[in-house]
Amino acid sequence: MTSNLLLAPRREAGRPGLLERRLRRYHPRFQGAVRALAMQHPRIADLAASFPALLFALAAPRPGLDPAPALARVIEGLGLAEVAEAADVPMWLRKLPPEAPTRPITRLPDGALFRRQIANHFPRSPKLAPIWLQAVADVGDLAHEPAAAWVARELVREPRRVNLARMRLVSLWSWFSHQPATYGHRLIEKPWTPDMRMGAALAAADEWRTLIALHVNLGRLPITDMWLQAGRVADYDFLPLNSIAVIAEEAEAMKNCLRSYGYNLAHNRSRLWSVRRDGKRIATLRVACRYRDPLPNIVELKGVGNAEVPRELWWVARQWLHMHDLVQIKMGWRDWGTAPLDRAAWLSLWRPYWLAKRRIPAWLPVSPSRGALDAL
Repeated sequence: MTSNLLLAPRREAGRPGLLERRLRRYHPRFQGAVRALAMQHPRIADLAASFPALLFALAAPRPGLDPAPALARVIEGLGLAEVAEAADVPMWLRKLPPEAPTRPITRLPDGALFRRQIANHFPRSPKLAPIWLQAVADVGDLAHEPAAAWVARELVREPRRVNLARMRLVSLWSWFSHQPATYGHRLIEKPWTPDMRMGAALAAADEWRTLIALHVNLGRLPITDMWLQAGRVADYDFLPLNSIAVIAEEAEAMKNCLRSYGYNLAHNRSRLWSVRRDGKRIATLRVACRYRDPLPNIVELKGVGNAEVPRELWWVARQWLHMHDLVQIKMGWRDWGTAPLDRAAWLSLWRPYWLAKRRIPAWLPVSPSRGALDAL
């Protein structure tokens, strides 16, 4: 007669060779701690097969986590779900190989929707697993659960496109994309959505950072010293681009990169002007020094989409420039990197994030700095 009882699986502790092979798959930095814990009890050793990430979390607990209650449940023979809850480890981590954790496991997203989504995006390669887990943890912490599920998918889809060093900016951008009442959201031209591909997300996050740099470089007050005066020559009007608003409008209308000039303008290296005829934008003009010439020069004069303009317009622009007493113009250059950022703009940008996350990260300090801006 055939029995309908299932045979209990043999313990890992009863197969030392298999257990050792599993333990060797953990990150070398933590192998000693994992091995020492596994040797304490056969049921703990069983976790190397049944739940490798849980064994890791108990052997290398994150700061503030006491593994003792979870270990007691393991030794008692309680279910994995109860042990994982005591260790604050999501059950969805059970599918990850021993290679995945390379640092103490932080709190991870674990909402009901996230658990359903993440099940479709586990990495097949053990080599990818550490990068995948770190990205999910970081984006979940810095942004929100939908973004964590998204980066998990994108890493499996296109691992080469995901640069972990850039996930901080992407996380901030995706968080502010869901905060419509914030200053940071108003600077977003293309918000994050979960159906985006990584390339599109990186490009949109970079555009957002460019606008942030413009705002914190220039602040909310217009540039008072434009070096030159507005004027009219041969039916062409030369109008100053002296504030964030008019620079952004010109960039949008002329399809150029004026938004990226915040750093340059803050250090008094350039001034920007709009050339118009009958109210229509014809060209964008940049005044700066050329080579060793200490006097202002027209260094760029471009039409829509940076198209070349006729020689006649260059001649008109030069006539406008030479209407000024160039010798008397003091441009007051600042050394690169020395112009202070606008504190009010910086605080207005990041305060909602600090409050929501209940912390001020070292990489996003209260005092604005170019190092922090460059590191985004």
